[in-house]
Amino acid sequence: MAKFANVDDYIAALPEGLREVATALRPIVNAALPGSVEAMYHASPTWSAGEAAGKNLVCLMKAYSSYVTFALWKGQLIDDESGRLEASSRTMAHVKLRSVDDIDAELFAGWLKQARDLEAAAAAR
Repeated sequence: MAKFANVDDYIAALPEGLREVATALRPIVNAALPGSVEAMYHASPTWSAGEAAGKNLVCLMKAYSSYVTFALWKGQLIDDESGRLEASSRTMAHVKLRSVDDIDAELFAGWLKQARDLEAAAAAR
């Protein structure tokens, strides 16, 4: 995928089905992380609890050919009673979203608040 200057351009360039998923996910993340920094970082839309892109990263979304990954930097430390989060590298965890039906706004908001709090605690050290 090409490099994009901002999240709007990234989402606009996605194929229709993936664009629908990203468009539905974005406001959930923004609502759960007020004051966060939304930016392109390493070619993916990310949200940071810090004052700049790439500082105190909380989550990202990344489109692949048939799904959008919604990943949390400290996702393996999150209490996930749903069992939907899959372990990724280091402490990251993710969920694959193939359609808007895979998005659970309430569940994701809970994950995001936990992830934000974990990041804030780590930054305070």
